[in-house]
Amino acid sequence: MQLFDWIVLIVTLLFIVIYGAWKTRGSKNVEDYILGNNETPWFTVGLSVMATQASAITFLSTPGQAYHDGMGFVQFYFGLPIAMVVICLTFIPIYHKYKVYTAYEYLEKRFDLKTRSLAAVLFLVQRGLGTGITIYAPSIILSALLGWNLTYMNIIIGILVIIYTFSGGTKAVNVTQKQQMFVILSGMLITFFLILDYLPNDMTFDNALHIAGANQKMNIVNFSFDLDEKYTFWSGITGGFFLALAYFGTDQSQVGRYLSGRSVRESQMGLIMNGLLKVPMQFLILLTGVMVFVFFQFNETPLNFNPNNKITVENSKYKGEYQNLQKDLNKLSEDEKVVNLLYIDQLNQDYDNPTLRKELVDLALKEKELRAKAREIISKADNKAETNDKDYVFFYFILHYLPKGLIGLLLAVIISAAMSSTASGLNALASTTAIDIYKRNVKEEKSERHYLKVSKLFTLMWGIIAIAFACIATLFENLIQLVNIIGSIFYGTVLGIFLVGFYTKKIRGKSIYYSAIISQITIFIIYYFTNFIYPSGAEKLGYLWLNFIGALLTIVLSYLLQTTIFKTEEQTTLAENIAS
Repeated sequence: MQLFDWIVLIVTLLFIVIYGAWKTRGSKNVEDYILGNNETPWFTVGLSVMATQASAITFLSTPGQAYHDGMGFVQFYFGLPIAMVVICLTFIPIYHKYKVYTAYEYLEKRFDLKTRSLAAVLFLVQRGLGTGITIYAPSIILSALLGWNLTYMNIIIGILVIIYTFSGGTKAVNVTQKQQMFVILSGMLITFFLILDYLPNDMTFDNALHIAGANQKMNIVNFSFDLDEKYTFWSGITGGFFLALAYFGTDQSQVGRYLSGRSVRESQMGLIMNGLLKVPMQFLILLTGVMVFVFFQFNETPLNFNPNNKITVENSKYKGEYQNLQKDLNKLSEDEKVVNLLYIDQLNQDYDNPTLRKELVDLALKEKELRAKAREIISKADNKAETNDKDYVFFYFILHYLPKGLIGLLLAVIISAAMSSTASGLNALASTTAIDIYKRNVKEEKSERHYLKVSKLFTLMWGIIAIAFACIATLFENLIQLVNIIGSIFYGTVLGIFLVGFYTKKIRGKSIYYSAIISQITIFIIYYFTNFIYPSGAEKLGYLWLNFIGALLTIVLSYLLQTTIFKTEEQTTLAENIAS
């Protein structure tokens, strides 16, 4: 980090915070604070929805994912555009029709108070944890690579977000996310073209794609029905569809973004924009990771990109063994460079040499073996060390190869992404707590000004909780993976509740309430057995399927309960009207 990098980083972040707080100061009432007074244009809605999902870990982890496993991860998002269409046709018109502040407010109108409260509590649990991780995830990586104090990083990111979210609510989140998305996309595009420029002079982009393909990095679509395959076309349009439907349709951090739209049409256009741009954006990020892989075919790489692991081994009795592996990797890198240059020369003569392709594959397999041995040594040196270095690959490249100024910009990209996700999370947590929990259970009549103050106080409260959780997060292992799993555990049940509410007339309050509780307990049991009793089952099942199972269980159980135990319960006219 040079002085110019610090200037770029600090100026970028301060501009976003100050501009957001100044532009949206002076909220007059709860509607203004939570819904942005329904003045958000469709373009801002679309950018805000994209920025909310694009957390810092997206820009740190996704390129590393592509570096190790190739482009196949993009299939994870194939169900997203379909989910956007369903939400636009069903969810948005109903939310706007009943003028709700939160998604869960609708559930009381369709079912009853206890169903609304149950969904709100499930959301608060998983999103409260997730918001802390949006701070912690980039902090732990930045602190490892730059030597910054982890606790200070958590506090700084948290305070920056609290300042403008507390001040302007939803408006501030929407306004700042436009700036953040500009910084994020600009930084990624500049980096992508710089990587291409850093490749050998006689190497074209087409050559780079051929090298990536020869190393099995360009297998984009997999139509296999093998459940052992983690990412396939089928899991993307099924499990990915249900995850996107639950996240964008029932998670208040996303619902709050399009509830602030000027009209139903503006909200729909914003979501369609997200559906059209999300897959290409993820494709670009993954392709950037693949180009980093191609770049390192001509440059030396460490055995493990996490610098903490290298320090751990160097302070252990396995230091010599690890250094010998690094020498083997350096020699292998030279061999890879020679073969790749020969391969490029053949490509320039319009000949794709199968012998050289096979040699590249063999060298890549040897490299994987060396890295696997390195991970074993790291584990022997410290059995608690996280040997998976995917999150560190892209940032290692940024720190070691990008020019002055751009390092600061890429740091701003990562921190901006963390801030955008955290701001949406805080805003959603505060809105849900204020409207679904506090306001609904206060018996005395209170003024709009009172509820505005309460919403701001809940924003501050959840901000402090998120910072606190981020600061103690080092007490837990595999925390980022844990949050993804927790989201999948809870999303399915909540989605099932909403789907029953939107698409049926017959199911009523008691049936959906008890079916949701049974479904949630069942998901807990499934997760426990597949991860702790029969751990091989977790690999077969995959956490994406928990969303589908939870939603299906909730729907089927509610129908069975309604047609058996609760079949004599009267159906209200309001429920009929809302469902229709």
